[in-house]
Amino acid sequence: MTASSGNFLEVYRAFDFSERKAWIASRTAADVRDALARVGGARPPGALGPTAFRSATISDSALEDLGALLSPAALPFLEEMAALSQRRTIERFGRTMQLYAPLYLSNVCGNVCTYCGFSATNRIPRKVLSDAEIVTEAEALRKMGFEHVLLVTGESGRVGRAYLANALRLLRPYFSSLSIEVQPLSEEDYRALGESGLSTVLVYQETYDPVVYARHHLSGPKADIDFRLETPDRLGRAGIKKIGLGALYGLSDWRTDAWFSGLHLRYLEKRYWRTRYSLSFPRLRPHEGPELTTETPVALDPTPFGERELVQTLCAFRLLSPEVELSLSTRESAGFRDQAFKLGFTAMSAGSRTNPGGYAVDPETLEQFAIDDDRTPAQVAAMIRSGGYEPVWKDWDATYDAVAR
Repeated sequence: MTASSGNFLEVYRAFDFSERKAWIASRTAADVRDALARVGGARPPGALGPTAFRSATISDSALEDLGALLSPAALPFLEEMAALSQRRTIERFGRTMQLYAPLYLSNVCGNVCTYCGFSATNRIPRKVLSDAEIVTEAEALRKMGFEHVLLVTGESGRVGRAYLANALRLLRPYFSSLSIEVQPLSEEDYRALGESGLSTVLVYQETYDPVVYARHHLSGPKADIDFRLETPDRLGRAGIKKIGLGALYGLSDWRTDAWFSGLHLRYLEKRYWRTRYSLSFPRLRPHEGPELTTETPVALDPTPFGERELVQTLCAFRLLSPEVELSLSTRESAGFRDQAFKLGFTAMSAGSRTNPGGYAVDPETLEQFAIDDDRTPAQVAAMIRSGGYEPVWKDWDATYDAVAR
């Protein structure tokens, strides 16, 4: 991989998913020990300064190390990985945890995806929030204390650039940071939305396995894997300040999907080095529509991705890139979040509703997926404080986006 590559699609095509899967499985305990030594496990605590952080993110051996740390051979080293991950995170971010909430604007979608409650073939009531409804939702979230809000929609022309620009205009007076997780857009659209006050864009690849991707994305714009793979490049060229990546763990082999996510992150860190990056680790959750099992024509969870595997992935990414921001969502249980948040995460959602109007306008509309941790934001903040960390409601300001609040 080189930073001079034309775009990530060229980098991606240089690797075969099945071959990478076999390569990760072949890593040994010796490979894991070597990786831990390189990323700092053998260094004394005071040796990990800013120079070590930077070298860890640009070293060409980083992806070799990532493969070892994601492999089955790394499981006996998980406690050591977790301790190093926690230490790296504290040294870079302190004992803090940013809190945010998703704000669903629409469940209208033109895609047919096997795992999503918003899939176009699901016979559900569809909703696009009006201006008044957006403001009502904003007021409810602001009363909870949120300053960071993630705007989420299905993929549809009804919620394109014009709709999103208007939503940003309506929401800017309420929040210091506005992010979106919507359909992939053009570079021109992203540039215009950035000028409207957009801070961050999350675009999840779902899976980097081309065979499995086609199996689960049956029709609609999302069926074009190449266009989706190229989206972070368009974001980087458009100057978006933070880009979020991730896979939906459970669709294909989780270790290989995680490695390709790391490949993508490394490419972006080199090419668009002024940009900040984040990663999330969503797991499949119950949703509207036919339940998919290994007995159906579309098999899910070929390699189970449980809490232990999530911790391994988290720690591997923290050791790959001490600068990346890592998010823990309400998809996970309260008990797991209470224990895992200290291991390397930097942001947590709280009080989430995954349906349009879910906070105040229409709480009974269909959710995109079921959440697990249903505590209030205040309860989550209290849990964070009880663990010796500081919940952070605001660490950004609208002036950084050159937009008056």
